Amino acid sequence: MPSLRHEKLCAAPVAGVDEAGCAPLAGPVVAAAVILPARGVPRGIDDSKKLSAKERERLYHRLTACAVWGVGIVENDEIDRLNIYWARMKAMTLAVDALATAPAHVLVDGNRCPRWGHTATAIVSGDAISLSIAAASIVAKHTRDQIMIAHAETYPHYDWRTNKGYPAPKHLKALQEHGPTPLHRRSFARVAQAELVFGWPEPAP
Repeated sequence: MPSLRHEKLCAAPVAGVDEAGCAPLAGPVVAAAVILPARGVPRGIDDSKKLSAKERERLYHRLTACAVWGVGIVENDEIDRLNIYWARMKAMTLAVDALATAPAHVLVDGNRCPRWGHTATAIVSGDAISLSIAAASIVAKHTRDQIMIAHAETYPHYDWRTNKGYPAPKHLKALQEHGPTPLHRRSFARVAQAELVFGWPEPAP
């Protein structure tokens, strides 16, 4: 289970940062930064991938009520311009910049930190180790899921309510039968293949 071991080694306040949405074929990449409160940290915080959607939603509401938090969103067209690595770095930077309290140290999930002025530590599998990063993973994942569920109303063929834009079988089948939407990532190979057949769609009204 994640703990505060890494946070206790750093000057306070410490922000944990994580992202959601690097692998999907459609939609944005979303990062979150979270500074946990000194007291009253919600119980049950864990790597968002280990939690059910219902557990993530409950913890999202608890965290956003008690913690200092910020979110950074990089849309699919910018992912195509920057590539997914740099889009991820930008989303994390935007998330930290959105914090109402400037962190003294930032713990980042992964093996690299963005190019920023913050003192930071990258932690591989940080969402399973650091409580702050795990909290950020919950906020980022729930935020992105809600974005994709809302888009699913406009593009029902792709089953985004269930797969959130990841390359699940129903999503891939719809891509082959209907082509890409304006929310797909043109720089991703499966989308580029569909674009060769269908062309690129006009933006939704």
